[in-house]
Amino acid sequence: MAADSAGRVTIADIAREAGVSLPTVSRVLNGRSDVSAATRRRVEDLLAEHGYRRRAAGTASRANLIDLVFNDLDSPWAVEILRGVEKVAHAAGVGAVVSAVHHQAASAQQWLVGVRSRNSDGAILVTSEPAPRLNAELRRLGMPLVVIDPAGVPTFDIPTIGATNWAGGRSAVLHLLGLGHRRIGIITGPPALLCSRARLDGYRAALESAGVEVDDNLVRVGDFSHESGFALGSALLGGAHPPTAVFASSDQMALGVYEAARQYGLRVPDDLSVVGFDDLPQARWSPPPLTTVRQPLAEMGAAAADMLLQLVQGQTPDVLRVELSTSLVVRESSAAPRQSDAGTRPAGSTSAVGRKRPTRSL
Repeated sequence: MAADSAGRVTIADIAREAGVSLPTVSRVLNGRSDVSAATRRRVEDLLAEHGYRRRAAGTASRANLIDLVFNDLDSPWAVEILRGVEKVAHAAGVGAVVSAVHHQAASAQQWLVGVRSRNSDGAILVTSEPAPRLNAELRRLGMPLVVIDPAGVPTFDIPTIGATNWAGGRSAVLHLLGLGHRRIGIITGPPALLCSRARLDGYRAALESAGVEVDDNLVRVGDFSHESGFALGSALLGGAHPPTAVFASSDQMALGVYEAARQYGLRVPDDLSVVGFDDLPQARWSPPPLTTVRQPLAEMGAAAADMLLQLVQGQTPDVLRVELSTSLVVRESSAAPRQSDAGTRPAGSTSAVGRKRPTRSL
């Protein structure tokens, strides 16, 4: 059996040799009754054989500390997630350490060093796909893990919290189709993220259900930032056949499209309808207030914290895959296209000729 750098056997080692899950070993250690006698005996024998040193019983046996890890913190989206996690953690008397690893292996390694020194009880990773080495290290430490908005398809035993991204993307585009738009652009998020791909698939599904052919010239790949919304919105609006509506896969990109439209001399929604995704607080205060798909970000953070605290306490969550519902919030940035753009010909065929070109970038 493997041991850690100090020669100690971990509960991950015990679980592996006993052929049971980490929560099962935790339940034995915590004296829980919901473990069969045979399994309890097998785990207890291994604990004794390898001299596993139990922590003291009770809440003092835990650090009462969890880690929340983002790829970056430069977004109000992250603040909403944090708000949900902090609410649950505070109510449970648990502290939260917030880190940003910026997609860098060195940052992730530095975070692991901090986790070991803090003896954190568990971790929540946001828009990540735990690298095998990181996942193995967390298992070795016996640290429960929950992932919010996993980057890829998660492994079967890692709990995840997400939203109904496909349904949200589809509802946004069905709304625009219902208003009469047929030439609808999309600015997606990074294709490495599962949520980005799901929103794009929802866009395609909505167009196909209405018999509208997907025009790849109207599909642009962004990074969820305001700057990419501006740059890619400008590219869409500057084309020979610009869209009459744009679905941006984040509110920040939608507001970047607002700025692109303004610099082209277009008014939202008179000349261009825009729909976002997230429903960040600023969406309702933007001029005009933004039609968007509400992603329950704070609730996702709270659900992840709830699930993590269950795992820390040796409990097994009822489900390991949670998807919270999205909903369309209709405000003032979406309207029917102008009559001249709503015929059977491509709605954007009036082209961008005569429009004012952007004079600056963000």
